[in-house]
Amino acid sequence: MSKTDNPAPLNPLFLEILRCPVAVRDKTHSPDPGRLRLVRGCWLVCDESGMKYPIRDGIPIMMIEEGEKWRGVAEEALPVPPPPG
Repeated sequence: MSKTDNPAPLNPLFLEILRCPVAVRDKTHSPDPGRLRLVRGCWLVCDESGMKYPIRDGIPIMMIEEGEKWRGVAEEALPVPPPPG
């Protein structure tokens, strides 16, 4: 089994400190904008912006371009593991 078949776990501290770069720029959101949820074990999802960021080999890929690619994909349709960038 390769690394990509079995995603590396995400350090729980990442969920406490990482924020969606799109949501934090919009001051109309909550007092703590851009909070992320772990979805399907290998995706970070921002409810405010709708951005979805893959986690590859335990590393969140928080580039706006990457999150935008997956924005319109339903959570249940996100591929596990995420495809290579």
